[in-house]
Amino acid sequence: MRKQTIAWLVVLVFGLANGSRADQLEAARGLLSRVLPRHHAAFRIELIPKHEGRDVFEIETLKGKTVLRGSTGVAVASALNWYLEEYCHCDVSVCGARQILLPKPLPSVPQKIRIVTPFKYRYCFNYCCFSYSMAWWDWEQWERVIDWMALHGINMPLAVTGQEATWQTVYRDLGLTDDEIGRFFVGPAYLPFGWMGCIDGWGGPLPQRWIDRHRKLQQKTLARERELGMTPVLQGFTGHVPEALKVKFPDAEFQQLPSWCGFPGTTFVDPASPLFDQIGAAFIQEQTRQYGTDHLYASDTFIEMSPPSDDPQFLAQMGKAVYGAMATADPEATWVMQGWLFVNNPEFWKPPQAAALLGGVPDERMLVLDLFCEAQPAWGKTEAFYGKPWAWCIIQDFGNQVSLHGGLPQISEGLSSAAVSPERGKLAGAGFIMEGLGNNPVVYNLMSRMMWRPEPPDLEQWVRGYAGRRYGMRRPDAEEAWRILLRTVYQVPRQVGSIICRRPALSFSRRPTSGPPPYEPVKLACAAALLADCASDLGDVDTYRYDLVHIIRQVLANLAVSRHEEIVAAYDRKDRQALAAAGERFISLMREMDELLATREEFLLGRWLADAKRWAASPEEERLYEWNARNLITLWGPKDGPLYDYASKQWAGLIRGFYVPRWERFLTALDRSLAENSPFDAAAFEQNIRDWEAAWTRQTERYPDRAVGDSVAVAKRLLAAHLDEIMKPGTP
Repeated sequence: MRKQTIAWLVVLVFGLANGSRADQLEAARGLLSRVLPRHHAAFRIELIPKHEGRDVFEIETLKGKTVLRGSTGVAVASALNWYLEEYCHCDVSVCGARQILLPKPLPSVPQKIRIVTPFKYRYCFNYCCFSYSMAWWDWEQWERVIDWMALHGINMPLAVTGQEATWQTVYRDLGLTDDEIGRFFVGPAYLPFGWMGCIDGWGGPLPQRWIDRHRKLQQKTLARERELGMTPVLQGFTGHVPEALKVKFPDAEFQQLPSWCGFPGTTFVDPASPLFDQIGAAFIQEQTRQYGTDHLYASDTFIEMSPPSDDPQFLAQMGKAVYGAMATADPEATWVMQGWLFVNNPEFWKPPQAAALLGGVPDERMLVLDLFCEAQPAWGKTEAFYGKPWAWCIIQDFGNQVSLHGGLPQISEGLSSAAVSPERGKLAGAGFIMEGLGNNPVVYNLMSRMMWRPEPPDLEQWVRGYAGRRYGMRRPDAEEAWRILLRTVYQVPRQVGSIICRRPALSFSRRPTSGPPPYEPVKLACAAALLADCASDLGDVDTYRYDLVHIIRQVLANLAVSRHEEIVAAYDRKDRQALAAAGERFISLMREMDELLATREEFLLGRWLADAKRWAASPEEERLYEWNARNLITLWGPKDGPLYDYASKQWAGLIRGFYVPRWERFLTALDRSLAENSPFDAAAFEQNIRDWEAAWTRQTERYPDRAVGDSVAVAKRLLAAHLDEIMKPGTP
């Protein structure tokens, strides 16, 4: 009882801080100073009431100053972003430096702008993003992305960093030793998959210093998010527990889940067991003591695993238990659940099962996130989640793979249609639920605009305007390049990977990322050429340099498909000389991609590894963190696991240091089979390359963590070198 009383005192304190208008005003001023350090005095910030419970912002010019008003700190930040985009033609994104070339004098707003969002919730982050993008983040990186979220209207971020400190206290109180708890915690690169109940122990042990430092980091990020008026989503109890609890509580009922992606099945407390409610309530209480609460709790039981029973009664009990454990500790709790299970496992989650799970929770105490609405929306298949409030979200990115893609028409049409559909049920939000931050800021730009105004824009006109904002000036060739991008890569909602990141083979059947892209590559090359021709005007703009590298990278990645076909054709003809020539052309292309990507810090393996190692306090910790960082983006688990290359990256250093030697070994094996006149032993090669990959993850050779070379010069040279090969005869 004492612990619960302390927890609710903390709730009161945090609640007052989060509700303080003065704090939100001050936080908005701080954001303005960080975004516009030399111009913040030209603005005035005010807070205004919400409009019928929904956020609102206003912009107008009064007495020579731009006045930004909003119902929260986030709404004020959104007003600032709207002004920067619509009046100053600026762009603040997570890809490339902020493009803030402000006009002189600052533009006035001729008539007051007032915009009310239809969405109560504007959500951000998939659990996986805390691995694939944010595993090694420090406060400086978090501060930058919190500002970005506020500018783009996000008021409901997932905030699950540092929960090991909470679990450590809870399990110690339940009698587990630190060794037993340590075998449960996964390594730092894999934490989200422990949080979701997929795996135990893999990549550990998790050092105590990591746990302590990330508790402080979580407290700092939560404080900033709340100061801006955000309501962070914290962790809820899923039922996933250490196996050691079976010994401590022999009379309790436990469920052993099936394997997830080749890993041993994890242990869950049966929802009917009193232990479920005991642990869940204890966790919420301790989490509240450490981090406060905004009464929103994420819990994704069975996210990519089938429950032990499809009995609707069992599933209803599970839903009641998950919510009940939250409500025991926090009567105001709302369960935030990803709707991915209905997309990922439709054979199990048929209407009776889905309705039973959701039906066990009061309607207004749940929010369902429909994850993949740009490609596979679930709301139309579940009667809008059987009466639960829900949010229309986009994944956009899987595994944080480097890919030029994004379903802009699907987002524009899908969200606008859902917003007015008579079948929409309790549509209450929209958001980003990306597995990684990705490399396509235009997608987030469109989506954040539609969070405030869901009416579909004229996309061709909108994307031309985006080009002007992205680069700070209007250039016809740049606008035409973006019109072509809209009609090619940005018609594709799923990522388009590259064959160079695939484990080498003569043919591929696993995952659709090895063949030609679902658009005409020659058109993408035309867009690249148009953009390259703007270098004399735009070459000093960082966002332009980023986009040019990213687009030409995709052009070269697409070219790798035909280069691989040359290898296969030469091998089939048993022509060793042609095989050697084709292999050299393929490897040469990869080295050129590495050179191009090395000009941008966003595409450096060395930066990823350096970020991981900076958390280390000893050589042992440094080796652990570096292995976690290397394994996640290559094998993703044990060498015989099925997830290899899921989080592959077209990064400088990784291409040169991992993908090139992997393909060279494959080419050597093919040549040997021709020389010996024996069939290529694909199974033997597969086993050998797994051993080599596992050895690479434990290496410690260094890679540059700073960009080298001139992005524009390298990009233009490589495009010119390959343009004739890409263009079809007769192409203008």
